[in-house]
Amino acid sequence: MILIVFPATVMLYSYYARSASILEQEVSRSMQQTLKQAGNNLAYRLERAQDVSNSVFMNPNLHRYLGGLNDGTSIGEQLDNIKYLRSWLESLQANPLQANSDVFRVRLFVDKSRLFANEQINFFPMDGLKTKSWYSRIMEANGGMVWTGIYEERYTDRTDSVSILSCARMLRDPAHYDQILGVLMIDVEDKTVMDILADLGFTKPNRAYLVDSEGVLIAHTDRSLIGTRARPGVLEALQGEDEGGVKKIVVNDGTEYVVSTSIGPTSWKLVAEVPAAEISRRAVAQSRFSGIATLLGFLGLFLLLAFMLLTFIVRSINHRMKQVVGIIRKEGLESLDELQPSPDGDFRLLERSVDRLVHKVRSLVEETYKARMLEREAQLRALQAQINPHFLYNTLDTINWFAIGRGAADISQMIDALAKYFRLSLNKGRDLVSVEDELNLARVYLDIQFSRFPGSFDFTIESDPGLGMYIMPKLTLQPIVENALLHGIRKTKDKRGTIRIAARRDGDDLELSVTDDGIGMEEDRAQRLLREPPSSTRSDGSGSSYGLYNVNERIALFAGDSYGLRIRSRPGAGTTVTVRLKAVAQANEGQA
Repeated sequence: MILIVFPATVMLYSYYARSASILEQEVSRSMQQTLKQAGNNLAYRLERAQDVSNSVFMNPNLHRYLGGLNDGTSIGEQLDNIKYLRSWLESLQANPLQANSDVFRVRLFVDKSRLFANEQINFFPMDGLKTKSWYSRIMEANGGMVWTGIYEERYTDRTDSVSILSCARMLRDPAHYDQILGVLMIDVEDKTVMDILADLGFTKPNRAYLVDSEGVLIAHTDRSLIGTRARPGVLEALQGEDEGGVKKIVVNDGTEYVVSTSIGPTSWKLVAEVPAAEISRRAVAQSRFSGIATLLGFLGLFLLLAFMLLTFIVRSINHRMKQVVGIIRKEGLESLDELQPSPDGDFRLLERSVDRLVHKVRSLVEETYKARMLEREAQLRALQAQINPHFLYNTLDTINWFAIGRGAADISQMIDALAKYFRLSLNKGRDLVSVEDELNLARVYLDIQFSRFPGSFDFTIESDPGLGMYIMPKLTLQPIVENALLHGIRKTKDKRGTIRIAARRDGDDLELSVTDDGIGMEEDRAQRLLREPPSSTRSDGSGSSYGLYNVNERIALFAGDSYGLRIRSRPGAGTTVTVRLKAVAQANEGQA
């Protein structure tokens, strides 16, 4: 009993000696994580504003129209250009699909000699910026984005001033790079920042704020402090903390923790000053709970050890091992029914029993993994089935009529082929299609590729009569045909060749083949494509597995393990991929 009580007492004392500092670290880490999440939220919203700035900056009409004001363009043309720019900027602010709710106003600052410079809604004179403390940083950035602090701005269409912060960048004339066209400003209301500061509930509101790289307060819930510098102790704590962190400092009103995190799109930091008393209060609350839990844990450990000691005295090891073996047999492991007592004793018997149980569990885990993969595939198919095909067809049909109306016959032909491809591949969400539809899908796919690579290949499709009554898994031939074209014919020196597709009935089976006269491959590599799952397939189809493994697995699931793909290929002699599956008529689809 002493051997149990004494170690438990020593461990409990050691725990209480270290719990205060550990809990304090955990609480401060939790606060840092809270601040980091708030910082990520603010960074995301600022990046969205920067996306709007990039969208405006990359519009070629912006530079052409503003630049046109410097090359003798007539007053009428200038007014038309400005009318377009004003309409476009207003649409960016009003259309939620192009902008985001945080963007308050998009402004352009231009030379004061322009007629529209004093419009005071979307256009302002650039001289108004020269008095701002951050104007020099905009010029030094030379087209890069610069974030201002919070400031007051007046607009002609509003009676009151608005508190904002802005993402600013200089615009140069592409034709005369030494000339400055103006300054682009993306205005964001200060509530975007203030709401985030107010939501930090782990400290007093007046202790959370934003500072720039110089330690100047950019945003603070107490607006009178904006533009002032952070306290010296805080500045020292922030130095060298590029990504943010937690530091303990001593200030006039006591000990505090400075928690900070960097705001990605800017050089700012989100800072919270947390009194040490608040962290201690939380640590004490957690310590009280964990102390009770620890005491109960040690009490439970003591009772458990005492029980095990009594069990060891009362019962023999031989009886316990036989009980374990009996439980294992009772669980239904048939392989253990033939297990006889080992001449080496009951230890050996238990070892062999557990070993077989481990192998059985591994087998069950593998089966569960395969079932989850199949479930995930079913979920993906369910998501794909949610696509509204009617909307897709109607949209393509509308584009097709636009093309016909403008005399673009080649575009109309391509859109019509694409609509047929989607109609056949979607198949109203069904996974099984007729052999005739699968061949038509392959034909439409090759028609589309022929428009992409005109004159580079020929193809033929042959089918026995009556195959339209049989069904097969959807999108079985298309990946094979794609491999034949992209990895067979297109890899030859002259990039030319022929693809032959054939379908026939062979007794109770269906046999479809795709043959190309491309570069071919080694026999062992061809077989490896069917045995190994995809590993590095890319969106352009240039991966190593070509998708044949997935097609082979789908056929096995549909028709059984005796069916699937067969590849015959030699380097320089082309490749033939044969699909063999059970002949299932459409009337028997539900049984399959």
